[in-house]
Amino acid sequence: MTNITTNGGRPAPDPELVERAQRRRYSAQYKLGIVREADACSEPGEVGALLRREGLYTSHLTYWRKQRDAGALEALARRRGRKPADRRDARITELERRLERAEGELERARKVIEVQGNVSALLGDLLETKGAIEPQSCAS
Repeated sequence: MTNITTNGGRPAPDPELVERAQRRRYSAQYKLGIVREADACSEPGEVGALLRREGLYTSHLTYWRKQRDAGALEALARRRGRKPADRRDARITELERRLERAEGELERARKVIEVQGNVSALLGDLLETKGAIEPQSCAS
């Protein structure tokens, strides 16, 4: 099998494979750097040379300047996602969970004490009524 090459000595792309275009993504830091560099250009043709060197279009520069003026690039530079949780919040959550558990145990203990009091009162009543019935039956 022969290896077909194109200009530059690179192998020709396989016609069986379809390349998918990928959208280029630029970080906010990169955008700000390019805008600042373009703003610093003072000689004619410097901005064009910058854009050619970076492989960008004038529309990129125009859009990024609008974003910068609107404050969007500074907002994009901030970290995405959730803010890290404060350790105090975790501690508060743990203490609230322990408090709920302790209050539940206290409520159960109060119910047990109430039931024990009721049982004690019932047993006392039964013993009194039994004791009151037995002496009368012995006397007859």
